[in-house]
Amino acid sequence: MSASNDLGQWYKSIPPITRVWFTGAIIVPVSARLGLVRPQNLVLFIQPIIQNFQIWRLITAVLFYPMSFNYLINLYFLYQYSSRLETSTFNGKPADYIFCLFFLWICNIIVGGILSLYVLMDALILSVMYIWCQLNKEVIMSFWFGMQFKAMYMPWVLMLFSWIISGS
Repeated sequence: MSASNDLGQWYKSIPPITRVWFTGAIIVPVSARLGLVRPQNLVLFIQPIIQNFQIWRLITAVLFYPMSFNYLINLYFLYQYSSRLETSTFNGKPADYIFCLFFLWICNIIVGGILSLYVLMDALILSVMYIWCQLNKEVIMSFWFGMQFKAMYMPWVLMLFSWIISGS
C-alpha cells in the first residue's frame, strides 16, 4: 500500500463537516502562500466588507492563517476536536453541528470586528476545543512532555503554553 493511498484513506475517514472545514483551512492559506491571493484580501477588515461588499472575508478570516508551526498545530487541533465533536456529541446530527459552527462563526466575527482581530482561525478552533473539553470534563488529557490533566483544563493549559512560547 502506498503512502498516497494511506493519505487518501485517512482523508476520506475524516467526518464530512470536519473534512470541508479542514480542506478550506488548507486551501486558503496555501493559495495565499503560492501568491494566488493576497493575504490582505483574506483577513477580517470590516470597512471593505461594508463599503465594497467583500463578503468572502467573513469566511476566509476563519480559514486563513499564516504558514508556520502554529498553523500546523491549528490544523491538528481542528482535526482532533472537530472530529471528536462531530462523531460523539453531534453523531447523526449534522445539521446541529453545522448550526453550532455557524453560531461560533457569527460570535467570532462579531468579537473579531469589535476587537480588530483580523485572523480568526485560532478563535474558531479554540471555540470548538472549549466545547469538547467542557462536554468531556473528566477525560484525562496528555499534553507535551507527558503532562496529564483533566480535559476541562485544556484551554487554560494551551493558553499558558502559548503565553510561555510567545513570551508575552
